[in-house]
Amino acid sequence: MRQTRSDSAAAAVQAAQNAAQGPLEPPAHVTLPEAARPFWDALMRNRPRHRWNEADLGNAAILAVTQMQVHALIGDVEQAALVDKLTRRIVSLSRLLHVHPEATEGRAQDAGNKLKLEREAEADHDPLIPTLRAVV
Repeated sequence: MRQTRSDSAAAAVQAAQNAAQGPLEPPAHVTLPEAARPFWDALMRNRPRHRWNEADLGNAAILAVTQMQVHALIGDVEQAALVDKLTRRIVSLSRLLHVHPEATEGRAQDAGNKLKLEREAEADHDPLIPTLRAVV
């Protein structure tokens, strides 16, 4: 599937649709601990909503749980080897999911522009003008 230009009308419409749908939830087959939820939410905001598929969401859940584990262990000097191992997993999964800094802000400029459009659509809300919002 050919990607649309980030400065096109189609990209602006897609960004508005993504913003209106609200944040992505973990797939039904994935158990995500509540403590991993902030990491999940941050990951979901690092790629345009329409670019996530079921397989990526499963890997994102593993990444969120791993980040949660690292943050829980980071202060324990005796766990340094485990923290190092988990950190390598985080780097690997981040590359796999294209949520690492180079993918979100570096050379993948169009992806970054699409994400920026989505964030602008979320922020561009006048309480006097009705907008599309996800109903949960």
